[in-house]
Amino acid sequence: MGKPLKVGIVGCGAIIAQYLTNFRRLDQIQLVAVADLDPARAQAVADDYDGVRALSVEELLAAEDVDLVLNLTIPAAHADVALKAIAAGKSVYGEKPLAATTEEARTVLEAAREAGVVVGCAPDTVLGTGIQTARKAIDDGLIGAPVSASATMVTPGHERWHPNPDFYYQPGGGPLLDMGPYYVTALVTLLGPVVSVMGAASHTRNERTIGSGPRQGEKVPVNIDSHVTGVLMHASGALSTLFMSFDAVKSKSPNIEIHGERGSLVVPDPNHFDGDVQLFRLGAEDWETLPVSAGYVDSGRGFGIADLAATPEGKEPRAGGALAYHALEVMESVLESAHKGTAVAIHSTVERPRSVELTVLAEQADALQSK
Repeated sequence: MGKPLKVGIVGCGAIIAQYLTNFRRLDQIQLVAVADLDPARAQAVADDYDGVRALSVEELLAAEDVDLVLNLTIPAAHADVALKAIAAGKSVYGEKPLAATTEEARTVLEAAREAGVVVGCAPDTVLGTGIQTARKAIDDGLIGAPVSASATMVTPGHERWHPNPDFYYQPGGGPLLDMGPYYVTALVTLLGPVVSVMGAASHTRNERTIGSGPRQGEKVPVNIDSHVTGVLMHASGALSTLFMSFDAVKSKSPNIEIHGERGSLVVPDPNHFDGDVQLFRLGAEDWETLPVSAGYVDSGRGFGIADLAATPEGKEPRAGGALAYHALEVMESVLESAHKGTAVAIHSTVERPRSVELTVLAEQADALQSK
């Protein structure tokens, strides 16, 4: 506490740019090394970021000045890289999902527990002002006891814009596992853990046509369910409905709605850190936009790591491994239920993450320095 967390990044693909932008703003984080299977990509990052070394993966994992490994590899490699980092005595923060399967994710959490290191995981969008302002509205009783929620993500498919969309249509991909972490993590943050799920899914096309890049016009096979609906029963008794699709065109409905006894909330896109929260009170004539009242202001990817750095020893980070594991089990179980045709119980649970008070960057840095 009080010193910057020294971070090494494994994986220098497109997503790294967002982390680098925010690391330059966060005094709690000092980037010291990067690694990639393509050494040229790691070197390009090091050349553009003062004080950063380009290393091999093995060298980075062994580096004594790396406290935490930020794992930006593909999902299939998340568990392998995390386990190697933990074995080297490093804490780990990964892009979503925590691992490709709950079995692999459980192994990561168990290894970290035995090694006495910390696991964090994206999405940290739930720490921004959008989700946190909605969370505060619920906690302040503005909608009464929450009864239900709906979460909607509709797109005609990533192959329309992604030059290499193959992964999205193979096991481990699909609309739920790709985008669901944002929505499920937000729902748990807002309404608490899930105890059981029911799911249904469909598969409308056997192949997709790449719409851009050097492979434009090439066909890719579809081996997953491309439209998934799930009902989540929260421990609180609230029911959430998921609607995740790579088959439909567009939705005019909000990304998340929360309904309670005395009001309803429109919650902004959980794939973003901010956005307006709207409230319709019982007996009102129209929606009102709530003032921003909670969360990290002007935040972005990487704030979850800064939050982890400021988390007191022994406490679970807000964007922690336990929450990521619970969200992954929920999503896997929705797909299992869809195939079995029966409800599936969720075996893990997690404490509803602590709320984030309204915090601007300077205050966040001052708070860390004072601890």
